[in-house]
Amino acid sequence: MARFFLFALTRRRALLSSGEQADGREDAVQTITTHYIDGAFVPSHGREVKDVIRPTDGQVIARAAMADEEDTRRAIAAAKRAFATYGTSKPEQRAEILRRLHRAASARIDELTAGMVEEYGGVVQFARPIVESAVNAFAAAEQALPQIQWTRSWDKTIVTLEPVGVSGLITAWNANVLFMCLKFASAVAAGCTVVIKPSEMSSLQARVLVEALHEAKLPNGLLNVVTGLGTTVGAELVRNPDIAKISFTGSVAVGQSIMRDGAATMKRVTLELGGKSPTILLDDADLKAAIPAALVLAFMNSGQACAAGTRLLVPRKQLDAVKRAIVEAMPAFPVGDPADPKTAVGPMVSLKQYDRVQSYIRKGIGEGAEVLVGGEGHPEGFQAGYFVKPTVFVNVSNDMTIAREEIFGPVLSVITYDTDEDAIRIANDSQYGLHGAVLGTDLARARRVASQVRAGRVLINGMTDDPQAPWGGFKFSGFGREYGAYGINAFLETRAILEAA
Repeated sequence: MARFFLFALTRRRALLSSGEQADGREDAVQTITTHYIDGAFVPSHGREVKDVIRPTDGQVIARAAMADEEDTRRAIAAAKRAFATYGTSKPEQRAEILRRLHRAASARIDELTAGMVEEYGGVVQFARPIVESAVNAFAAAEQALPQIQWTRSWDKTIVTLEPVGVSGLITAWNANVLFMCLKFASAVAAGCTVVIKPSEMSSLQARVLVEALHEAKLPNGLLNVVTGLGTTVGAELVRNPDIAKISFTGSVAVGQSIMRDGAATMKRVTLELGGKSPTILLDDADLKAAIPAALVLAFMNSGQACAAGTRLLVPRKQLDAVKRAIVEAMPAFPVGDPADPKTAVGPMVSLKQYDRVQSYIRKGIGEGAEVLVGGEGHPEGFQAGYFVKPTVFVNVSNDMTIAREEIFGPVLSVITYDTDEDAIRIANDSQYGLHGAVLGTDLARARRVASQVRAGRVLINGMTDDPQAPWGGFKFSGFGREYGAYGINAFLETRAILEAA
């Protein structure tokens, strides 16, 4: 736990230097009392305070002041003032800012990782790559800038791409630093100024990141961060006429409300709303390699990942062999201290999330699915905190609740199929379409199957990433894309200028 000790000491110094409060004890509960508006840390006008709970033991580790509508309006006004200048900047100027942001964020990778582990319970083997991806989002956006064709012309017509304007970025708790950096990088590249509402459950991570980005010496008002509740800060961003665009990562219900309420002021919207992702195991797959890969996809981020492959589609004739392979592979996915590099599954983020996962496990049992591994309750030796047993159900039909709804925990449903066409039909029989995977040795066949999965991203033979490839979903997984040139384009409008003959 030395990393946590170093993190606590570093945080305490950082908070004190930013005007935050702590008493003289080394184990003092940190208190965050400011938001980042117009290039400075300013006292919160909002007076509501939320506890930050460490999910490994349920203890309060910090308290954060929640922004109110007044804080949010101040941040929007600062972003609006800044956009008057930044909106006319050149791509070369934006590229330089992205380089500064990348350098500044890179200096805090260790601290950001420690924050994700302690505050969220993210296992370090997942948290570190996520933080590195977050930091590298600035470099990836800079690399994508030359792909944007800012001006096109023909005859006496000129078409230009223009920044959409002040943008509200609303991020989720399960990878908050990644979402903040990814959305902000795309907005900066496009020429937009922003107001970010991080999840109130990620107050410490957000503060560390904002302190890092402050060191990039940005133009005042380019970045504004107000931590608060969706019902106050989020609602103000959605209804305020000075916000031109909302980019949101979170639940379907909130995404629907953003679309509905944002229509009053014609908000441009990008929504990433989760998934129920299928992993198709073809009958030529090598089970010794494919089953561990499928479990990695299912249990990534302790199952609290929108892309998690929580439906494993397997050939009916191979079900018994798949069951044996799963049982044999499970020891490689131990529950434990998220700071331990060997731990694959950490705690759920909150008691509410723990209860949610337990309720779905009970529903699966009640609907007739068979528990192959895991089940209800805490894992042995982990009664404190919000730990759950990684659970695999077999004898699942695709109409069961556990196969239809996003559980957001380490719960995998194994579903059988008879032919490739049957597998594709089952994979697409979902309201979601964010992510998918195909596992098999015949790559031409795997590509053919992958091309028929209705999802924004489909992986072949395991986890991989490309920071220039688009990210986003079909159907109830939302719309719009992030990453690379696709993410930058989401913050741009098209303007045509025509001259009369």
